[in-house]
Amino acid sequence: MGYIHCCGALHKTRTFRLVPQDNFVVCELDYLAKCPVCGHTVVQLTRIDDSDNISIVRKVNKKAKIFFEKLKNFILYEIRSINYNKINTGKFYLNYNEFGVKKRCYSNLRTLKIGLAENKDLKINP
Repeated sequence: MGYIHCCGALHKTRTFRLVPQDNFVVCELDYLAKCPVCGHTVVQLTRIDDSDNISIVRKVNKKAKIFFEKLKNFILYEIRSINYNKINTGKFYLNYNEFGVKKRCYSNLRTLKIGLAENKDLKINP
């Protein structure tokens, strides 16, 4: 997913990979259907050639729609971002008391020693 700078902010766009032409290695097309601030349609074509030179073509409103219709035939696929979900994590923590000190356990509940009180007279290991 790409971004287009419009109205002083970056807006998420739909990104398409195009067939490279005229000695270009990579061609990508970013399409913003409607800017949330001004309502303009923005299309930006970014191309990279063999010597890593970048060329950018940007069109707005009616010209952008015509430009996008011309390039529809050259679209290979749409680049979609992967939605990474946080698995096995949470915001829960357990308050516990160990030797009279309040602590928080964030993950490993097996190693907790809950309810221990410091007692010098108690012999655990004789």
